[in-house]
Amino acid sequence: MANILDGNALAKQIKEQIAEQIARDKLEVSLAVVLVGDDPASRIYVNHKKRDCEQCGITSHEYILPAEATQAQVIELVQALNGDDEVNGVLIQQPFPMGIDVVAVNEAVSAFKDVDGFRAETVGRLAIGAETFKSCTPAGVMELIKSTGVQISGKECVVVGRSNIVGKPMALMLLNESGTVTVCHSRTRDLAEVTRRADILVSAVGVANLITADMVKEGAVVIDVGMNRGGDGKLCGDVEFAAVSAKIGDSGWITPVPGGVGPMTRAMLMSNTLAAFRMQRSSSGVCQGSRALPDDAEGERSSHRV
Repeated sequence: MANILDGNALAKQIKEQIAEQIARDKLEVSLAVVLVGDDPASRIYVNHKKRDCEQCGITSHEYILPAEATQAQVIELVQALNGDDEVNGVLIQQPFPMGIDVVAVNEAVSAFKDVDGFRAETVGRLAIGAETFKSCTPAGVMELIKSTGVQISGKECVVVGRSNIVGKPMALMLLNESGTVTVCHSRTRDLAEVTRRADILVSAVGVANLITADMVKEGAVVIDVGMNRGGDGKLCGDVEFAAVSAKIGDSGWITPVPGGVGPMTRAMLMSNTLAAFRMQRSSSGVCQGSRALPDDAEGERSSHRV
């Protein structure tokens, strides 16, 4: 059977390192999370992020806008947070209610506070290999891969999925580490033929059990970003875990779902927030602006601090 990549354990280690730095240097680091509407899954994710902030010694501020909030109101709140010197990172919890342009809202976030790594400028800097915030999920995947000791340079890397949030930045990060990268998607012919070449396979399409044992090779590193519900209602990934684990064998590595990529995504958010703090306090990246929130934004602010 394959070696299991324990995202919970690695995320815990990373968060402990962040907490140590914050405590040692007596830093006042904060993250603002904007939630629009009352999507139950979003509420769960936000609660997880609060807990991560508490574990790291980061203050979390939550801003809740009603589902009927307009795009203009959301952007106005984001711009106010951009100007709040006590806020180091701004995260916009998705999905949004209908009628709000996610790209427009992401672009409204200050480049100094884009801890999700979604702005076009941020992704552009990633594309040219410049220093930048890295989108949290693919950044977490990179940490998982590196924890195996497998060298990315020169390896055949296959990314299944081409989303702006995971697939595209994932491919860029692997390419920046000198991997030979192929991106597959819904128009790819003979997906299995491509995935069988992969030394490192990352699946991020959200289709339960898409990747089967006949689609991987022995010794591969298989990263499952998918989060789906199987026919039995239980959480599962894009990868048929038991069969693929048996196929890649004891020289291979695989992430479970849950407990693999998910915890690492949140750990990278904490890392990006600390990096944002340091950038804003450096001589080259001081964040200036008013701390005031718009009077007519229908928001609710609550703070959480350890």
